[in-house]
Amino acid sequence: MRAVGIILEGGKSEKLKDLLVKRAIPAMPIGGCYRAVDFTLSNMANSGINKVAVITQYNCRSLLDHLSSAKWWDLGRKQGGLFVFSPYISNNNPFGYRGTADAIYRNISFLKKSNEPFVIIASGDDIYKMDYNKVLEYHQQKQADITIVCKDLKGEDVSDYGVMNLDEDYRLKEFEEKPIDPQSSIISLGIYVIQRTLLIKLLEDIVSEGRFDIVNDIIVRYRRKLKIYGYPFEGYWRSIRTTESYFDVNMDFLKKDVRDLFLNQYPYIATKVKDEPPAKYNPGACVKDCLVGGGSIINGCVESSVLFRKVFTGTDSHIKNSVIMEGTYVGNNCKIEYAILDKEVVVSDGRELIGTKEKPIILKKGSVI
Repeated sequence: MRAVGIILEGGKSEKLKDLLVKRAIPAMPIGGCYRAVDFTLSNMANSGINKVAVITQYNCRSLLDHLSSAKWWDLGRKQGGLFVFSPYISNNNPFGYRGTADAIYRNISFLKKSNEPFVIIASGDDIYKMDYNKVLEYHQQKQADITIVCKDLKGEDVSDYGVMNLDEDYRLKEFEEKPIDPQSSIISLGIYVIQRTLLIKLLEDIVSEGRFDIVNDIIVRYRRKLKIYGYPFEGYWRSIRTTESYFDVNMDFLKKDVRDLFLNQYPYIATKVKDEPPAKYNPGACVKDCLVGGGSIINGCVESSVLFRKVFTGTDSHIKNSVIMEGTYVGNNCKIEYAILDKEVVVSDGRELIGTKEKPIILKKGSVI
């Protein structure tokens, strides 16, 4: 593909609370075996993008560990491959990243040393499957300067997104970032296609003026000067913005159509492989409508839940509508419902954790109760 890829880690999110104490959003566990960044990274590799940069920022140790080898996404190459950039301080740059545009600008040598004519910029915290070739074809057909992938969320609250107002030809008229009173239900998915040389020029221009954000300082500011179009996306797409949305994304993997989309339909979503033995179901175990990761040992009853690797559930324990992360231990005679248990949590015998779909209970990594 005639494009390089840039994946932005994203900023802090207070709405994910204790789940981000020791990890970034792209490192959030998804669907029993994935991390959030796997979806965008796989989409790029599956679209034939052989040169991808991941720009990290907050709590990136877990993400760096996950990206320690590029071979899982077929990006272990002599030419191109996977590049991981972390923020740094220098005499010329005494700050951390001051915005999405600044994050790319601080690594602008990656763009200047590339030869591909286009750049695809995406976030690492969205769950979807997309062929970027189709977006690039659309971009060229429209002779656009910038193409923004968008989705119509009819009937949903869009006040937490960038909202796009498009004309009949899907050219951008107005862009509102997290509006109080949205004038449209079409949102930006934070996926952009732009010419590499144009991106370099825009970055150098706005940063020299003390501007550092892609949305406000490029999209909004240049919306009338540049030809900016929306590319409508109709497939499955979810963003991890709150504990509720994170819970919902994992519960979606219990639906056959969503599970088939990511696990059974080519091209597949790749991830770093962990060599664990198969899950073990001891006599008396009862498991219904669940995803259970390798190395787990199940003794009690588990229903409508997502269990990651090496989870242990004790005798006569009941788990329902919950997300249980790697290495968590649930003792005997426990009752857990509508809960998110982070990695290596220990739940003692006889404990009850009962939340609601709207407000699941959260235990942070390493908690002992």
